[in-house]
This record gives sequence, C-alpha cells and structure tokens, in this order.
Amino acid sequence: MIKRVVVESFKSLERVEVELGNLNVFVGANGSGKSNLLEAIGVLSAAADGRVTDQTLLQRGVRPGVPKLYKSAFPSSSKTHVYLSGLSEQAHFDVSLNNPLNDPSPAWMFKTELLETGSKKLASRGPNLRGNPNKEIGLAALKVAELELDNPASLLMGTLRDYVIYSPTTAVLRGVAPETQPRQPLGLSGGRLPEAVLELVREGRHSPLAKSVCAEVHEHLIDWIDGFGSALASSLSLSPAASSSAQVIRFHDRYMKKGRNILSGYDASEGALYVLFLAVLAVHPRAPLFFSIDNADHGLNPGLAKAVFGRFSEWLLHSEHPRQVLLTTHNPAVLDGLPLQDDRVRLFVVDRDNKGRTVVKRIEFTPKIKKMADKGWTLSRLWTGNYIGGMPNV
Repeated sequence: MIKRVVVESFKSLERVEVELGNLNVFVGANGSGKSNLLEAIGVLSAAADGRVTDQTLLQRGVRPGVPKLYKSAFPSSSKTHVYLSGLSEQAHFDVSLNNPLNDPSPAWMFKTELLETGSKKLASRGPNLRGNPNKEIGLAALKVAELELDNPASLLMGTLRDYVIYSPTTAVLRGVAPETQPRQPLGLSGGRLPEAVLELVREGRHSPLAKSVCAEVHEHLIDWIDGFGSALASSLSLSPAASSSAQVIRFHDRYMKKGRNILSGYDASEGALYVLFLAVLAVHPRAPLFFSIDNADHGLNPGLAKAVFGRFSEWLLHSEHPRQVLLTTHNPAVLDGLPLQDDRVRLFVVDRDNKGRTVVKRIEFTPKIKKMADKGWTLSRLWTGNYIGGMPNV
C-alpha cells in the first residue's frame, strides 16, 4: 500500500501531499489539477522503473509533454526540477527529475534519488554523485533487482512501477476502435474487454468474490439483462459497422423474445460496458494493484453511478488481491455511494488557490457532516452547494 505521495513543481502542483487510503476519490472543477495528480504519480511510476521517457509515460497513461509544460511555472517557483515521493509503511522512494527547458532530451535525467527501508539507505544519488553514472537510468531501480521480492523496498517499488491510468473510451469498449495502450487484463482505453469478461466469469467458478460480483452485475446493476459473457463474433448477428475482432461481449436482453434477445457490446449501452469494465478491474487476478481511473463516471446515469461505486468500494475492500485505486469524477451521485465511515475510503476536494496552485483537501466524515447527513444533506448536495469546495468560480 502507498501511504503517502508528495509532488512538487509538477504542472499546477507546486507542492501537494496526499495521505492515501484504499479507494481515493478526487472531485473538483475542470482544470483544478485532478488529472495532474494522477499523471504526477505516473511519472513517479516510470522513475521507479528506471527510465522516464515519452514511451514509458505513454505506457502508464500519462500524456507526454515538453519540460516547459511539465514543470511548474509559478512566478514564486525557482526550482528547475520535478520532485516526487512515494511512501509505504516500511519504505520510501524520493526522486527529483530534470530536463532542460530550452534543449530538452528524449529522457528525463535523475538528479537525486533516495530509496530507504526504515533508516537503512539502499540507494542514493546526489547532484555530484561520483563515478558519473548514466543520469537517464535510475539507480534505485537497479538496486531493487538485487533485493528479495518480499523486501519492503522491493514491494514499494513494484507497486509504484505497475501503476497505470485508465481512461476508457466508448469506441474502444465497444470494440470498434483499436486499443493504443494494451495491457493485461484491460487496455488503458478499455481494450480487451470481451476476453477479460470471459476470464472474470471463469474466475467465478472458484472465487466466491468473483462469483458474487458477476451475480451483482447481473441482478442489480444492469437491470435489463438476463445474463452476460462473451462469445465468438461469428456466433452473433453483428451490425456491418461492428468490430471484426474474434471475441465480443454478449448480453441476453430479458425483455426480448428468445432467439432475438442477444446483443453484442456494439449494440448495448455504454453504461453496461463500463459496469463490466469496473468489475474486471476490481477483482480480476491480473488487474494492477495500484491504478487510477480518470473521469470515472463515464456514461453512467446518476442512480447507476451511486450504486456502481458503492459496490465497487465493497469489491475493492473485500478483494483477495488488495488494490489501491484513485478516481476522478464530476458526477455528484458518485459521492453518495461512498462508505466514508470506513477510513480506507477517502474523499478529496481539489481546488486552485488565489495564486493558481492546486490544493488537495481531504473531506472526512466528521460529526458536523454526520449531523448534516442526519438532516437529509447528502454529500452530492454539499458538493453542488459548494459547502465542501471543488466547484468552479463561475
């Protein structure tokens, strides 16, 4: 588990420190810096893997950018580097990265590094490190290769290294557009969904949680279906414009007559596809242990969004493979589904101060909020009424 991340001098994040739980939801106005935080962790992930380049960032769902756009440009900021830090219960990794503004290199250079377990220093680099090692290669990543797999520093770096940002798109979920960032079990845009759904259904044969998740999707979250799975494209009646991929999502419509009640992912609602996407990420054994979903309310009706993210929280907290997730959303209904009484589920409001710097504030389930909740105030109402922040100044 990543307990804390610190970001300095990255885009609108002049200095931000966030204490993370298992499920972390970030709300705020457009342009407040929510995606910047997700991408900063993506840069930290690439650094933990040893190289920070356009390619290693793209693989994690980070939009590549030139140093002039990555580094904070506030008048008060004099730093020429980006500083990032990740902390677990027993280890931490700090790194500062530099790339000339006027003559950028394809790879960012490691200026400083520190990897520690408790008080034991495992790897370090300073600006004047002797021996002139390659500044484009992380020393901490090389050191981890020498450690035992269960070493706290190895576990921390492995968790950071595997981090990705999912941004699903309808066309890729439907299978009519190619996945440009392939991963297992799902591509970062939602590619490979039919195969992943089939694997989830099969996982339910021996995993009680996967079986329960499949049942909840079928019985409570997609109310018009009588079953779901995946099938060979050749076995279904597909529209001419549909993907010619070998495997496609298959739904049974409970209201249509037998023989004409089979729909593919191309013909079904995007909300149904997104529910399956979330179910896969919550419990599939090969899903990352640390990941983000940007704009997590993709294509969901407010009522469905509340129900889905309430159940998504439960799936994560009871998973046989403990995961840590960051979500951004603009749908107020998502907040009403969150079990914030559980400290493992955390809500953060993201704003920009009067100097334009991103500020991240945790909203805790305080007695004051509980009292307002007892009077009928929902979190969505508190947010849209601008009682907790995170609303645009328009």
